[in-house]
Amino acid sequence: MNNPSVAQQLVDAVISDFPDHAAGTRPVHTIGIGVDGYFEASDVARNYCIAEHFGGSRVPVLVRFSNGSGSPVQHDGRSDARGMATRFFLKEGAATDLIAMTLGEFFVPTVDDFLAFCKAAQPKPVRRESAWQKLLDMLQLKQPLADPFPGQTASGDAGTLDYANRHRFAQLGVFQAGLIGAPVSYARATYHAVHTFVVVDPDGIRRHVRFSWQPVAGVRTTDPAAPPVDKYLQAELIERLKQLPASFMLMMTIGEAGDAVNDPTQPWPDKRVRVVMGTLTLTNVAVDQKARCEQVGFNPCRLHTGIELSDDPILRARREAYEVSRKARGATACPF
Repeated sequence: MNNPSVAQQLVDAVISDFPDHAAGTRPVHTIGIGVDGYFEASDVARNYCIAEHFGGSRVPVLVRFSNGSGSPVQHDGRSDARGMATRFFLKEGAATDLIAMTLGEFFVPTVDDFLAFCKAAQPKPVRRESAWQKLLDMLQLKQPLADPFPGQTASGDAGTLDYANRHRFAQLGVFQAGLIGAPVSYARATYHAVHTFVVVDPDGIRRHVRFSWQPVAGVRTTDPAAPPVDKYLQAELIERLKQLPASFMLMMTIGEAGDAVNDPTQPWPDKRVRVVMGTLTLTNVAVDQKARCEQVGFNPCRLHTGIELSDDPILRARREAYEVSRKARGATACPF
């Protein structure tokens, strides 16, 4: 998709879900922190993909961890998706990005569906559901509404649940989002790139694949029964990296005939072949957060030779939508 008007509609639709959104900030994943590090490909990575960062040399990276909300108010302890945007710095000023989140699947398969989903997700006044209503929901095989967080007066949960009840493709993503919890650390969560990409090997063979980051320290979430803490993730990461580097393994799942390659709402079977493509090592929180975090314009379609877009319409729509957001924020451009 190369239609700026549609891209602007996508950005506006996302912002409409956050009435307190601050102009000049990212539409979603507004709260974030930038971290420096490096990536080293595994010995087998070059057999599957000719992209430069899989060639074996150490590649410098910049990672931005973030909360999923488009609100400028930090709520680290809430059950919500987290983001991990990674930029690989290549030779001669080139770069490639990989954008991932803690949800395994997306909510919708098309641009029109996304616009409708955002409309449904606009916040409405919220109150605690009675136990009888929760029981009635379960008897009707509906996901009960989560209790509002302390001080929360509005939520889009009712709208997204209603949308999912009417659209089967949204059910897995919405269900995951409601139960995902909050990580004890940005470095203790699994992040999925969600979309399918095409990798090219040295023999020219093209494979449909999906990428994910697996934390070497393991996955751990906060206690769901404990009151949520608003601010701890950034301080925890700063302290963690003062002690030791944090590491992630880049996993690549290879699709097979019959797998949904153009629909990010559909999971692939667990038995698919997974390849360790390399290790990401995070060394320190970036000193200049404005230059190394907020002014960086990541884009999931910023690819390099050896990795190509699939025909996923949501993935292709993200290219121009991310550029609209970048320009509105005055963020630094990075050539495609």
